Amino acid sequence: MYARVLKSVGRVLALASVALIPISLAAQVAPTAKGTPHDDSASKWDIFAGYSYLTPHGTVNTPLENNGWGPSIPGTMPNTFHQDYEGGIIAIARFFNPHVGLEMVGDVHFHSEAPVNGVYWANNDLSGGQAGLIYRWPGAKFTPFVHVTAGGEVVGGPHYQLDTGGPAATVGAGLDFKFSPHVSVRLAQADYQYAHVNWGSVSNDDDWGGVANVNAIRLSAGIVFHAGTVAPPTPIAVSCTPSAVSIFPGDPVTVTATPGSVAPKLNTIYSWSGPAGATGSGTSVTIATSALAPGSYTVSSTVKEGKAGKEGLKPWETATCSASFTVKAFEPPTISCSASPSTMNPGGTATITASGVSPQNRPLTYSYSATAGAISGSGTTATFNSVGAPTGAVGITCNVADDKGQTATANTSVTITAPYVAPIPHTQSLCSISFANDKERPTRVDNEAKACLDEIALGLQKQSDAKAVIVGESDAKEKAKTEKETKAAMIHKHLVVENFAAQRAVNTKEYLVTDKGIDASRIVVATSGADGQKVEDYLVPSGATFTDDVAGTTPVDETAVKPVVRKPLPAKHHHSKKTEK
Repeated sequence: MYARVLKSVGRVLALASVALIPISLAAQVAPTAKGTPHDDSASKWDIFAGYSYLTPHGTVNTPLENNGWGPSIPGTMPNTFHQDYEGGIIAIARFFNPHVGLEMVGDVHFHSEAPVNGVYWANNDLSGGQAGLIYRWPGAKFTPFVHVTAGGEVVGGPHYQLDTGGPAATVGAGLDFKFSPHVSVRLAQADYQYAHVNWGSVSNDDDWGGVANVNAIRLSAGIVFHAGTVAPPTPIAVSCTPSAVSIFPGDPVTVTATPGSVAPKLNTIYSWSGPAGATGSGTSVTIATSALAPGSYTVSSTVKEGKAGKEGLKPWETATCSASFTVKAFEPPTISCSASPSTMNPGGTATITASGVSPQNRPLTYSYSATAGAISGSGTTATFNSVGAPTGAVGITCNVADDKGQTATANTSVTITAPYVAPIPHTQSLCSISFANDKERPTRVDNEAKACLDEIALGLQKQSDAKAVIVGESDAKEKAKTEKETKAAMIHKHLVVENFAAQRAVNTKEYLVTDKGIDASRIVVATSGADGQKVEDYLVPSGATFTDDVAGTTPVDETAVKPVVRKPLPAKHHHSKKTEK
């Protein structure tokens, strides 16, 4: 009889599931009441009712002894479950967040009830209740889930075993399609179910014994009703805004907190934190920045709402915000520097002008320095004195400093010109006189030398402080003769040695003195080792040194070498007289 009741309950659940389908469709198309917000958040409660199909598998080894139908028969008789069980299922799930919840499940399944001697015996009925965990992935339309439960199952055996309870466990998954915020259709739910049932070890007229491990597949579909929501109330929000994001020390800064999503019936309080000098407890705070060092600073605010004295007890009743501002260092001054005049003679002076600018109009002081000479002044102008400075460029530095110790420099220069220095004079080569034409008088100055001698005289007349140097030369033959005579003179003391080079120089000087009227003190005579029958003539200006400009000469001792008077050759007999050269 109990099985008949379970069978009726299962049919009612199946019919209820089918009947709820048009209701869910109507809920999908029905307009939302004006002013009612459309809630798409995950539900807190899910109530599922639907049709269930079960396919159990298992064998009951039914004892045959004391069967009440005849003599005892030793052994057992195997009986298996049939595979076409229908019924209904109900599940209630309570979610604690959008994904995890607890679930209670009840199901009723039946196969048949066959009367024996006018009595209905339970036959292959499976029903029970379980509880466990459910995990879902809520989506806009589709929500898949998995669950695992444990509990008890009441099972009627396949061979007239009476309904008997035993432990059971279920694991499965399903998919819901959302029609509206409150109704979904469970498109499919597939579960594996295990149950262990012991009907006893003895069979009699009223009870057939046996033990079974039932493995079943349960397929379900139906309607899911949603109630409540796991989403918390809209949390309070707040934003912080500074009155300025970049300031200099001493500039005022105010940070204002602007709350959002505040419940009008609840109390709201504010608290602030930040650098030293931040004061305030309302919606704004003012920061004194005069003592702040340059850098970045953050001011934070915490706003809490709730009943008076209970503000911020719930997570969504507290919000924080922060705002940052930067204290900039005072910008350093700039300076330009110039000198007037920029070029001067040794001992001269120049005016140095400095022009400093402070971006924040801080007071400025000036100082100056120079690499040479002296500079004085402490304002925007200074005086440079070049006394003691070497010629060339002199570097000058202009310095400026503000009251915060920040400095800047600029450079200029003055050029001290060197006094005029006359170039050092050098010996000038004039002309040369050849003595190679007169074989009889090889040291005599002839008329062909007049042009060169006139040039020498003219140069001395133009430069009254200049001197002339006459350098005599001799050839190899003459040098050999002089050397031979010198050796002989060492034996014969009165032998006169003829020095051709010295004699030519002395004779040339004599001509300039006697014929051209040149002061003898302005003419120097010398010899050189060059090979030739000539004299080389040089003009030595005042300040020049002949021996520095012309090397390899030897002064002539004019006390030993006397000039030879210019005389014509004596007339030769039996020959016509020739004109003197």
